[in-house]
Amino acid sequence: MNALYQRDLHFQLSHPLFAGIDEAGRGPLAGPVVIAAVVLDYSKPLEGLNDSKKLSPKKREILYEQIVASALDYSIVELDAEYIDEHNILQATLTGFAMAFSKLVTTPPFCLIDGKDTPKSMKPFAQAVVKGDSLQACIAAASVLAKVHRDRLMTYYDSIYPEYGFAQHKGYGTALHCRNIRTYGLSPIHRKSFHVPEGW
Repeated sequence: MNALYQRDLHFQLSHPLFAGIDEAGRGPLAGPVVIAAVVLDYSKPLEGLNDSKKLSPKKREILYEQIVASALDYSIVELDAEYIDEHNILQATLTGFAMAFSKLVTTPPFCLIDGKDTPKSMKPFAQAVVKGDSLQACIAAASVLAKVHRDRLMTYYDSIYPEYGFAQHKGYGTALHCRNIRTYGLSPIHRKSFHVPEGW
């Protein structure tokens, strides 16, 4: 059993039922921020589970299906560019954390959230874990669900707005993406409050 699961099992001694929460898409210029919450079944450990950023796209897809099939519970929330522009990305993410947690039907009494921020409403029953997606299995599982779900969304948006190359860069501010914004302007899924890097 890998170290991420070992940390979860140690935490389980004091919190028998808990969720892991993570997001994908805080930094891109386009598309939603996606938040996932997962309650793992620790009798069914998943081989190779890790921070989604450390996994290949193929491995993420495999783990996504395994997590969905084996988890005790999970939820996925999307907050679109319009919401992000209205509330800012931090507040949108915090709102997403709370929404994803509230959608869990198992109603776990506690959760671990990747990063350093937790919504005020969740502070009594949430713990922020910096780099938690590399430390806790439940957060790593949430990172995989959020990342794969968002990547699939951006591939879908690529079919609607093919001129931007969303399937390639997933909305992040690559040189290609920035050039395409300057050529075609902003699409309906672009975050108007985000700054396009100069010179790209």
